[in-house]
Amino acid sequence: MADMSKFADIDIDPGIIKRAANGDAKAHEIIYRAFSAPVYSICLRFTKVPAHAEDLVQETFIEIMRSIGKFRGEAALGSWIRRIAVTKALMFLRSAWTKRGQMLTDDWHEVTEGDALSHGISRHPDDAMDLDAALASLSDVSRAVVWLHDVEGFTHKEIAGFMGKTESFSKSQLSRAYQRLRPMLEVPETGTQPDGAAISY
Repeated sequence: MADMSKFADIDIDPGIIKRAANGDAKAHEIIYRAFSAPVYSICLRFTKVPAHAEDLVQETFIEIMRSIGKFRGEAALGSWIRRIAVTKALMFLRSAWTKRGQMLTDDWHEVTEGDALSHGISRHPDDAMDLDAALASLSDVSRAVVWLHDVEGFTHKEIAGFMGKTESFSKSQLSRAYQRLRPMLEVPETGTQPDGAAISY
């Protein structure tokens, strides 16, 4: 996948982080300006609605500024912020699932052919598939797992922790997603399995 979030490329001076932990508004602004775009990218990928993504960006940075005093530098600041953003996005999805009366289970709803067509996905084998359209054909859960595993690079153990499920749940969701995406994207069968490297898009 090409749309990689850029957290790893952002370097913040430790002095700025220390000032932010002490409540310095200017330091807060520097961190916000540095990370707001990749945070928004993650939130939009999960919510698919710009207004919801913008709300989640604000919630994420409120949490960042509230908790930055606890940041110990054991990992990069970007990795720490990315985890907060992912957690906020998944909390949003859980809330949406609950409101729809749905449960986070292995039997998560399959997208029908009609749903796929509504996303601009043709079933004709000669039609080229757009990756974003193909991802849109997945259930919310499967799409989230694909994004977290293949793009953000989280392990199944980490994804399971985010979702409050088991590693087997994460692996099964990824396997189902690969099975669905493979014919749509005409991906060769040489793509790796869920417990290995990411499938080649």
